[in-house]
Amino acid sequence: MIGILGLQGDVKSHCNILQKMGVESSVVRYPSQLDRVEGLIIPGGESSTMTNLMERMGFYKPLTEFAKSFPVLGTCAGLILMAKQVKDSRVKPLGFLNVSVDRNGFGRQIHSFSETINVIADKREQKIIATFIRAPKISDIADSVEKLAEYNGEPIAVREGKHIGLTFHPELNGESIFHELMIGKNISRETIPNHQ
Repeated sequence: MIGILGLQGDVKSHCNILQKMGVESSVVRYPSQLDRVEGLIIPGGESSTMTNLMERMGFYKPLTEFAKSFPVLGTCAGLILMAKQVKDSRVKPLGFLNVSVDRNGFGRQIHSFSETINVIADKREQKIIATFIRAPKISDIADSVEKLAEYNGEPIAVREGKHIGLTFHPELNGESIFHELMIGKNISRETIPNHQ
């Protein structure tokens, strides 16, 4: 079962991708619901609003514990929240990916665009359509972080351990490669010792 954080953003598109893959999904609106899933997607949205909602709902500590054992995939605002550093004091990042991120680095809503990109991961190469909507830019990246895709020489899809962050929205174009990669890194709850 893969959870989709349901505080804000396009939850339905991620649900549709998982359904097409034959993977069960569940919308996570409360921290206690993390106990029922073995992976989490943080969708796009407004990262400062999501920060406020996550703080109000008490998500930060449970999410940090969850991410020690299970994979997290973040798209757009999800990547911003997963970063180690964000150049905006209104956002409280989780630090799952050792990257620095600039919000709206690709421009405002009117600068939204779609582009064909090349994804290389796990000896697999695939061209997909990526949609950038008020997309963040990755301004700094640690050596421990793997680049899965670039646009104009800049990283737009990254992975560190079992976690993946994207500056764009593959789900809007029905692209499932990153969902597949995340689930490929999945760890069953049965393999986690002393899991409550």
